Amino acid sequence: MKPSTELFDLIRSLTKSEKRFFKLHSSLQSGEKNYLQIFDAIDRQKEYDEAAIKKQFAKATFIRHFPSEKNHLYKLILKALRAYHADASVSGLLKQHINNIEILLGKALYDEAAKMLERAKRIAAEHEQFYLWSELLSWEKMLIEEAFQSGNFTSDLTALAQEEELVLAKLRNLATYNVLYAQINYVFRSGGYVRTEEEEALVGQISEHPLIKGKNTALSHRASTICHYTQGFCNWAKRDWATSYAKFNRAKEILDAHPQLRKDLPKRYVRTLYYLVQCEIELGDHAHVKEDIGKLRALPKMAGFGEIEIRLLVFCNSFLSELRYYDRIGEYQRAVDLEPEVVSGMEQWGGQLPKEYVLEFYFLLSTVHFGAGSMNRSLYWLNKVLNDPEPALRQDIFTYARLFNLVIHYELGNFDLLEYIVRSTQRYLSKRRRAIGMELAMLDHIKKLARSTSPSARDATFRSLKARLDELMKDPYEGTVLKYFNVRAWVDSKVDGTSFAQVVKERARVRVK
Repeated sequence: MKPSTELFDLIRSLTKSEKRFFKLHSSLQSGEKNYLQIFDAIDRQKEYDEAAIKKQFAKATFIRHFPSEKNHLYKLILKALRAYHADASVSGLLKQHINNIEILLGKALYDEAAKMLERAKRIAAEHEQFYLWSELLSWEKMLIEEAFQSGNFTSDLTALAQEEELVLAKLRNLATYNVLYAQINYVFRSGGYVRTEEEEALVGQISEHPLIKGKNTALSHRASTICHYTQGFCNWAKRDWATSYAKFNRAKEILDAHPQLRKDLPKRYVRTLYYLVQCEIELGDHAHVKEDIGKLRALPKMAGFGEIEIRLLVFCNSFLSELRYYDRIGEYQRAVDLEPEVVSGMEQWGGQLPKEYVLEFYFLLSTVHFGAGSMNRSLYWLNKVLNDPEPALRQDIFTYARLFNLVIHYELGNFDLLEYIVRSTQRYLSKRRRAIGMELAMLDHIKKLARSTSPSARDATFRSLKARLDELMKDPYEGTVLKYFNVRAWVDSKVDGTSFAQVVKERARVRVK
């Protein structure tokens, strides 16, 4: 069995200051500290090699029970991290208060516990920490019970009941918004853009939910950000980019107006800014795209945005935005110039990089190399998508990767191979029921192009495909393909006898605000 890398991954995730704190924290412990030797040995490794560690400590007694030593070290690191980050977040601070209240109650120090509880409730209310606020109310009931037993009946039970009712109402309201957001997020994470009437019906149900459709239905700022964020997605599904932008921007405004909430919800803030950039790209608002990408990259310098998961999210969202922006405006060489930095970042983050982002990076690197005329490099990156084990995640990328694969092989002159790839793609689309008008038109015409033996025959086929695409693109569902690869520009470039990049640039120039 392959050794677990959990301990290695945890150690590799530590910052220099966290490592230093762990060493200081460990110095307070008594007894043998074999775990520090293991820590240092693992910390020096770039890839986990358990055999090398066992060889290094072959003469040490502790190596005989190495699994338990690793488990002990893992727990000690987490314990140190809990202490290190105890005051780093509002939720962490409130959990400390709750632990202290429990300790004070256990020692019958009721007045001290009551004072701490009041302070904690003010913090929970200010930061809209409803779950922890609710827990604090449970401790308050215990304190009241102790007060009653001492003959103190001054507590206002009616006010406490009203406060609990208010907290629970806000908690239920927030929970419902979280469910609605999870539903709309599932649509986009599983299939990308909405392409079918069934998917649109699901988005429609969410859009028509009273908490999404109604006004002033959010009972907290925290819920309001989810409400506008979800509305942004719903309008995105309708291709209403202007309204989508307005909704995402409203979510950002709320978070900007409440810095403590923004600090508590850094991932939502990063993603909100990311989708604002995507709307700007769709709207042709190129003047603000680069500015907002710059804002994205600057976020790790802000308080609350320095954690690894946030820096990772900023890397992915900013570079995906920049690659997509250059892809849409036909500046392919500028996109290709980003490749070394993107690849270096992907290698740096390694297994921490979410699969969705990996797929998007591969696909975008493939399309920008195509635009730059580097067909072999384009195929190299596309093959990384095609050779993936095909999880349920982002089936849209897998679908368009197969269609794009046909275009690349045509450009490479692999006509003998094309017929086989067409049949394989047909089976794939049929099995997943993803073949609609545009896909069928592409398959039919690429097959004809592969069999064409003269320039005039290929020209006629491209003109036929152009006419078919012009008709299909009247349907907004069919136009989804252009978000992945501008097949229309490719066909037009063949018909007009110009370069693909030139066609894309001309069309982007017309749309610029």
